[in-house]
Formats: sequence, structure tokens, C-alpha cells
Amino acid sequence: MTSKHSDLSRLCVHTITTKPWSIEMAAKNYAMAGVRGITVWRDALENRNIKATGNMLRNQGLEIVSLCRGGFFPHRDRSKRLSAIDDNRRAINEAYDLGTKLIVLVCGADPSQSLEDSRSQIRDGIQAVLPDAEAAGIRLAVEPLHPMFADTRSAINTLAQANDLTETLNSIWVGVAVDVYHLWWDPNLEKEIKRCGSNNTLFAFHISDWKSPTIDLLNDRGLMGEGCIPIAKIRSWVEATGFSGFNEVEIFSDTYWKEDQTLFLEKIVDSYLSHS
Repeated sequence: MTSKHSDLSRLCVHTITTKPWSIEMAAKNYAMAGVRGITVWRDALENRNIKATGNMLRNQGLEIVSLCRGGFFPHRDRSKRLSAIDDNRRAINEAYDLGTKLIVLVCGADPSQSLEDSRSQIRDGIQAVLPDAEAAGIRLAVEPLHPMFADTRSAINTLAQANDLTETLNSIWVGVAVDVYHLWWDPNLEKEIKRCGSNNTLFAFHISDWKSPTIDLLNDRGLMGEGCIPIAKIRSWVEATGFSGFNEVEIFSDTYWKEDQTLFLEKIVDSYLSHS
């Protein structure tokens, strides 16, 4: 299924996608390529004035779609859980200073305890920082991750689990991020996308592709059209909910990070127009 879309007005690229570039270089090149949105990873802000960086991005004509990432709430050790909550409060402050209204949460997990315990701690952690998020006007997007990451990266592994969590928390400040790389395999995906659309909790949409065979479960994501994910079909489900936000290209790739990033960005734009 190929794309019927031919413009870049809703294309966002994550800074992690072009990891070798500084945020200044990324901003300049994204803008020159016609990319309209940027999602900033927190590592890109290290040793920088965050407010000034936000202004720089906007001066390039980029909308700051979100900050990645908060989360990693679960730990068997209570002191580490409290430390994670403090870090998420820092992320909220960073998002506010940057000038974005959304933080993506990679919720975390602790393999030394049950998934149920980790999920409970995720719920409690989000509840703990909700007052801070609301005060700052920052929404929190729970991103379910593929089950292969259930050991340490996230105990929230299906969109149904993310929807259950947002319904339990029952806050306009908490929603979900749908990432096709993590969710394409789920037979209930269309139904669950409709569900979060009905709840007005669909906050973000991330795209890349699953290469077959994949040689690294974390850092071998493909360009759109390079793998087996029906990206355009999933995008149609997302847009059927009324979602009109950005399509965010998030590619972790040891292969592409070694390439000339200017050429890689050209490939991103071409594959976005052709296959999403």
C-alpha cells in the first residue's frame, strides 16, 4: 500500500534519527529539506541553554513536537523509583523550557520483579508527576513497546495495555504514542487505535519500518517501505480517529548512523512521500 500524500507539512524527524548531528545541525538541515517538525531527545540538550535552543528551533521554522523521553519508573528499590520520579519532573521542566507541550514516556520495567509489579509502579509514577505536568501544561504520552523489550525497557507492550492505563489514570494530560515499529504485529491494533481516538488520547504517531531479516532488535530499524510494516494502512487508521498531528520518523539504525546524514535525510524524505 503506497502513500497518496505528497507534501511534507506533517513530517517530523526525531533528533535520534540523525544521531551524529548536533541539534543545531539537525535543525538547519531539517528546515532546508522541508521537514516541518522536530522531536528532541534529551541527550541533544546536554550542556545547552534549553530556552535558547527552543528559540533556535522555532527560528528555523520547526515546530517542536515533543521531548523524548521520560518514564523508566519501575524499580524494586524504592529509592530508585523516587529518583525516576525526580528525573521525570526534570523532563517536564525541560519540555516547558524548550517550548513543547508533550513528553513521550518509555515506561520501563525491572526484570527482577513481575510485570504486574512494574505496571503498578508505572501507574504510580505517572500519578506522582501528573500535578507537575498539569501545572506546566505538558501532556504525557505512554508509548507501548514491542514485547521483546518487556524485560527492561517497558512493561507496557500493547496498545490495549496503554489504553487501559490511560483510562485508569483518567486525566486529559495522559495519552498514548502509537509507534508502528512496536505495534504493527498486533491483531487488535485497528480496534485499539479507534479506542484511543474515542477517548481523545492519541497524542503521537511514530513511523519507521521492520526489516526482514532484522540484524539488531534495537538498532536496525528501516526507512519506510524498506520492511514489512503496512505503514500507510496504519496511518489511515490513525487519521480516521481525527488525528491531525505529525508523522514522526524515529529510526534507530547503526547502519544509517554511519552514512552521510545529508544523504540519509534525503532518503527519509523520499521514503516518507512514497511509503507512508
